[in-house]
Amino acid sequence: MTNSITHILQQGEGLSVEFKSSFNDEVIETLIAFSNTKGGIVYIGISDNGEVKGIILGKESTVKWINEIKNKTTPQIIPDIEIVTLENKTVVAISISEYPVKPVAIRGRYYKRVNNSNHLLSVGEVANMHLQTNNSSWDFYPRLGKTIHDIDLVKVQKVIEAISKRNEYIDIEGTSEFLKKNELINDNNTITNACYLMFCNGVNLFTTIELGHFASETVIKDSITNSSDILTQVDEVISFIKKHINKEVIITGDKENIQRWEYPLEGIRELVLNMIIHRDYSSSADSLVKIFPHYIEFYNPGSLPDSISINQLLANDYVSYPRNRQIAKIVKELGWIEKYGTGIKRVFKLFAEHGLPQPEFKSLQSGFFVKVVGIPRADQKTDQKTDQKTDQKTDQKTIIEQTIYNVIQANKSVTVKEIAQTIGKGVTVTKQLINNLKAQNKIKRIGPDKGGFWEIQKYK
Repeated sequence: MTNSITHILQQGEGLSVEFKSSFNDEVIETLIAFSNTKGGIVYIGISDNGEVKGIILGKESTVKWINEIKNKTTPQIIPDIEIVTLENKTVVAISISEYPVKPVAIRGRYYKRVNNSNHLLSVGEVANMHLQTNNSSWDFYPRLGKTIHDIDLVKVQKVIEAISKRNEYIDIEGTSEFLKKNELINDNNTITNACYLMFCNGVNLFTTIELGHFASETVIKDSITNSSDILTQVDEVISFIKKHINKEVIITGDKENIQRWEYPLEGIRELVLNMIIHRDYSSSADSLVKIFPHYIEFYNPGSLPDSISINQLLANDYVSYPRNRQIAKIVKELGWIEKYGTGIKRVFKLFAEHGLPQPEFKSLQSGFFVKVVGIPRADQKTDQKTDQKTDQKTDQKTIIEQTIYNVIQANKSVTVKEIAQTIGKGVTVTKQLINNLKAQNKIKRIGPDKGGFWEIQKYK
């Protein structure tokens, strides 16, 4: 045990390791975060910088600690405690495994471990964690106040026909049977979240995707707000992208010349499908698609699951868990996706075959970001050089401020430290950016730094 601690001291705090000088509520918060993630160990008697301070134990100190942990957690967790001697000083190792029924709380507050710190969960994150533990998803649950009268049965029939066309052995009598078979409707004619998102009548504010075409990093040429049902959105988003990217005609000498788009449309479609299928629809934030002269950015509410890192995603070394299982099932039956977890691999292959760089993926605390880069056209290079110096700093600052806004919108109790970790900036710089948002009346702080919360004002 001593040798392993020495090695841990050299590595420092991380996803499953925390150092504390003494036992207090922060220790229990960390144990909660470990329980809701992958488990871990808190070492009492070691400072944050890894210096062994040691701790003085009473006759029943560890017993009292265990009782305090049990009494303050829901459901109750009971950690393992081991007392060791390190550098002639007493150190206590408190370890806890990942809890099977999530999430665990301390006095009504829920945490999970993100890198080397504890992240306070938002209401939406608590709900999603609970649903995953019960092998369910948000889209399975009833849409409050909505019934079969709030959906378009013609849309349902079109999906039935498309699925039947792909599989001649499927025999579905009508829309009601289809909806019941796929658990999209309940006995009292109430519908699920998935049913409402896929087949809603008219505009649905919960599906909003903001689409923009930019002449430069700061000049918008065209923009629309799309709030269709999510199945219709796929083609509508692709159409907007095609409208604003180039297509060249390659002369072959044959009767039919070859048309080549600036980006591989199959790869773009795969990214749009991933954005729509895996979006966190319980979040109030909108999805974003920004088309620039030589690159496209996609932002989607809903970060990667805790069990999947960016490196695992890029290496295709993970087991896919669709955020919205009902939606994913229907889309798979439509033939829009082949197999869960293969989409990113196909995107890389398609972009490589098109002679373009590998897309960039970033997992944010409040969502997921993808950037695809094309090859700048000759007529753009002069304009880009002229605008680049002026626009670069402004655009970078705008993107960071928008990311901060999205983080705060997703979790109004988020701390400045957590925001700094998300955007990859120092606390001082982050405070300056937050002050800019405050000065523009876009956000407001209610209450003290500890125990207060953020209030969204506006963002345009």
